[in-house]
Amino acid sequence: MIKRATFSLLSLALATGCSAYSSQETAATASTQTQAARSGAVSSADPRATAAGEAILAKGGSATDAAIAVMLALTVVEPQSSGIGGGGFLVRADGNGGELLTYDGRETAPRAATGTRFLDDDGERLTRETRVLSGLSVGVPGNLALAARAHAAHGKLPWADLFQPAIKLADEGFRMNVRLNESLSGRNKGRAGLTREARAVFFGTDGEPLPVGSIVRNDDLAEALTDIAESGAEALYDRNAEDLAEYIAEKTPRDGKMVTSDITSYVAKLRDPVCADYREYKVCGMGPPSSGGVAVAQMLAQLERFDLAALGPESANFWHLFLESQRVAYADRELYIGDSDFVSVPVAGLVDPDYLASRSALISPAAAITDLKAGTPPGAPLARADGDEPPENGTTHFSVTDADGNAISYTSTVEGAFGSGLFFGGFYLNNELTDFSSTPVRDGKPVANAVEGGKRPRSSMAPTIVFDATGEPVLVIGAAGGPTIPVQVARSIIGVVDFGMSAQEALGLPLIMAFGDTVVIEQGTQLENMQDQFQALGHAQIRPFGPPLKANALRRTESGWEVATDPRIAPKLVYTR
Repeated sequence: MIKRATFSLLSLALATGCSAYSSQETAATASTQTQAARSGAVSSADPRATAAGEAILAKGGSATDAAIAVMLALTVVEPQSSGIGGGGFLVRADGNGGELLTYDGRETAPRAATGTRFLDDDGERLTRETRVLSGLSVGVPGNLALAARAHAAHGKLPWADLFQPAIKLADEGFRMNVRLNESLSGRNKGRAGLTREARAVFFGTDGEPLPVGSIVRNDDLAEALTDIAESGAEALYDRNAEDLAEYIAEKTPRDGKMVTSDITSYVAKLRDPVCADYREYKVCGMGPPSSGGVAVAQMLAQLERFDLAALGPESANFWHLFLESQRVAYADRELYIGDSDFVSVPVAGLVDPDYLASRSALISPAAAITDLKAGTPPGAPLARADGDEPPENGTTHFSVTDADGNAISYTSTVEGAFGSGLFFGGFYLNNELTDFSSTPVRDGKPVANAVEGGKRPRSSMAPTIVFDATGEPVLVIGAAGGPTIPVQVARSIIGVVDFGMSAQEALGLPLIMAFGDTVVIEQGTQLENMQDQFQALGHAQIRPFGPPLKANALRRTESGWEVATDPRIAPKLVYTR
């Protein structure tokens, strides 16, 4: 087994001069602090996953190796958010000035799926329970295929080595922290405990979630991870494909059921990155089926003509401009973004500087736009209608760099908390297909994000790498929180670039977001005191917002990499109340 301590303790000592931590609870607290690591670094949403990545770096692994180890460890300790039963997007920057690569491990619909998958015989939307807590919502998992393809291209250590930290966590057990305990409770309880197998892992004999501090063991997951470590990703996509397909099909009440060939034919794809200039930096992220790269690029480019540094984060005028840029970008997102293997997506037009200048001209410092519509970028399809889909929130992000200067920004998800609730081989299966629009046509026009067989649903995930004028990565960032993800990422980039903040400070900036004509503001923040000013600027509908936000980042400094974790989740990572 790989031991966790060596690199983690060394990086802490180099960065801060502080003594090494000696208990799990102290580790959970320490890993949420801003640190600078000299020989690579890891930022994730759980200290045990961070330690898994650090252990791989200490063994001589690449950033890709470490990122895969983090993804696998999060499957064990953060099952509510991501795992091998879900999918993700990975952005990789080469430390030697090589090509920027983006990997698409988004889930796919069964080949037999149709555009009316989530509608009943009368054309009405099926109940949420039927849509989500069934095989209807499950896409072919993509994370392992993504990991295998990225490892083949960029891995340094043997595939099996990357699994050892996660296997140890599943086999020997890990302590239940506050965050997982709260996720297993309340409105998520029914989904998390949908199956007898899941209840046996995460719940006690009284039917309640295991208490904070208790040891959680997952023997089935340890066995599955051991099998995949020894046999490769083929263990899921070949040898166990029939069993997985049959399990999902049994839970699918209507429309196209998954079959073995849906799983055996799955391919993680290389996609073209989406890049745009902002100030003296270049910001790069994922293209379709992710909407994140385009949305982040559009928001930043539309704001570049404003002196945001002079306004600052204490100004309601800044937040107003940021809101307006969101609204303009998301109008385009709803109309145009989908799986580019199935629909024409005018990516180049959406980030064209002239087009973005025209869209920026719509934004006024004095008042909100009253009649906002999607634009017509170069290459736009002639007929398209807005879609609709529920926001995803079972997502996690992690950032990794190594001693060779390679950088990985990886966002992973199962969609909703605990995905579909279906549990196979010790891990939760995603409910990503509910990210599709529920109807294929609206007002007689096709919807870009409609369900089709083999198609990947649109995502909000926005793994992002920011480069300086010399081409060096200076910020490796991403977030979780459904449609808020691009907003969190853009806000944090502005915090670092315009406001001169550390990454930790930037991640802690409050959230404000426009959902159509409604503005939501994060509860308990300075934004609550600005409501009158927002209303005077034309934002009439304002309501409080308290979603599960979390972002992670690495920022290059003169002394090394600053490791930043969203301060909102830090108090919930401890193992005692």
